[in-house]
Amino acid sequence: MVQPERQRPKRSHPTDWLSLLCGLLFIGIGIRYVTAPTPDALVMLPILLVGLGFAGLVAVIAKAARRR
Repeated sequence: MVQPERQRPKRSHPTDWLSLLCGLLFIGIGIRYVTAPTPDALVMLPILLVGLGFAGLVAVIAKAARRR
């Protein structure tokens, strides 16, 4: 006799938004430096800092929403 297959519970984990957004930011900055013309470092530093701040803000909001 054939027994029905047991369904395994779906295992998932929460998305780490800080790591995801920081990784995308660094990939984007790296691509920008590979392409010509090379950007000015004084322009890229504020973009980096704002991007990291935005990633941190999204991570805090996502963590607060996850706790509810």
